[in-house]
Amino acid sequence: MRIRSTTHLSHAPDAVLDWHDRPGALVRLTPPGLASADAPAEGGMQAGRLVTAHFGSPMLPTALRPQWILRHLEGESQGRFVDQQVRGPFRTWRHEHRIEADGTGTAIHDTIDLELPRGLTPLAPLVESQVRRLLGFRERQLRDDLAFHDRWAQLPRRTIAITGSSGLIGTQLAALLETGGHTVRRMIREDQVGPGEISWDPRTGQLDPADLDGVDVVVNLAGRSIATRWTSTTRREIRDSRVNGTALISRTLAGMRDGPAALVQASAIGVYGPRRPGELLTEADPGGEGFLADLVRDWEGATHAAADAGVRVAQVRTGMALSDGGGPLPPQLPLFLAGAGGRLTDAHAMTSWISLDDIVRSFAHAALSADLQGPVNGVGPQPVSARDFARTLGTVLRRPSLLPVPPFGPRLVLGSAAADELIRTDQDVSDARLRAGGFEPAHRTLEEALRHVLRR
Repeated sequence: MRIRSTTHLSHAPDAVLDWHDRPGALVRLTPPGLASADAPAEGGMQAGRLVTAHFGSPMLPTALRPQWILRHLEGESQGRFVDQQVRGPFRTWRHEHRIEADGTGTAIHDTIDLELPRGLTPLAPLVESQVRRLLGFRERQLRDDLAFHDRWAQLPRRTIAITGSSGLIGTQLAALLETGGHTVRRMIREDQVGPGEISWDPRTGQLDPADLDGVDVVVNLAGRSIATRWTSTTRREIRDSRVNGTALISRTLAGMRDGPAALVQASAIGVYGPRRPGELLTEADPGGEGFLADLVRDWEGATHAAADAGVRVAQVRTGMALSDGGGPLPPQLPLFLAGAGGRLTDAHAMTSWISLDDIVRSFAHAALSADLQGPVNGVGPQPVSARDFARTLGTVLRRPSLLPVPPFGPRLVLGSAAADELIRTDQDVSDARLRAGGFEPAHRTLEEALRHVLRR
């Protein structure tokens, strides 16, 4: 089977080649729910390099995710490189990329030759469809990332340290920054670190200021998942993982004479409280009530030491991040695909969503900006009602969306407390401050976002 595709870009061939040759390119070109690179910090098109990845959602155990090993073959000319399967799910796989000048821009020609295992040839039309959807995803991703990098082309390259760099947002953020030529230093909770990594441990208060020498910005994404049952122990772990780590970073930056100039802090729209019907919520709102609201106030408050010391602090209040690789979207897909999908809460309750790639670019924007500080809502431009969210998801998947999820469903999975604040929400959150700060979302409507992340 041979599959061909051509992408036309307005960027110069050298810029497109540089993007592909940097660490992070493979991560940005791979949908998180489809596969994940085993060494996301590595990159380059040099001949002989082995690239390994695991198929399937990162939420699955590694043992259940088949490994795919590819080798870069030597190209015959600049702008041509080939990936060939060493081991994986296909009998053979060979992907040739040709990047060449095309008038005032660049053309990328992809040619994929693959053979399915014996006995699976009837699946050829389905496989071809999925590969073409993947190529479409890659084209949009590359175009949008290059547009983002263009907006910061005149800025000197930065060195940015990231906590939570192995998470859904952190993995993509590191890759986005690296494809833009910035240096990323991953902060990990291990004593033994690799090149460019920084060891830290918020539980014991370990963070050596010397390890942050030369770092321009710290992005703090660390925190235990809230998508679980909120027992008393879990609540304490969720809070400590956010507040203690943030306070440690904040104190460390405050005590440095010539340390990082900025701290970009993860936060959440949970600060507004779970249900605020009929209100347009902005960063000026004092916040609501509930476990998440109290948590976010303490979380953001833990940055005060850095802000008081003159460090620029921006707190990105993340909305519902849409991805096929994690977050609130994957649990809904089986019901919709089975034809039994529907809204999760009251029909008119507002949902403030954002695509994974736009929230990743929001964090990068906050890191590279010289002016953005204080709380900023990381949400899309057009929140929708729960009914319209379900209808749009059904339209994208070509499935009905008529069956509301019974309230007891989320309660069985998350417990009453978590379901009450994570599922039964009504938050119409404004992104006006983010856009006023120069951010341009790639996905302005829910349908655009869902079609991109689901490759539809």
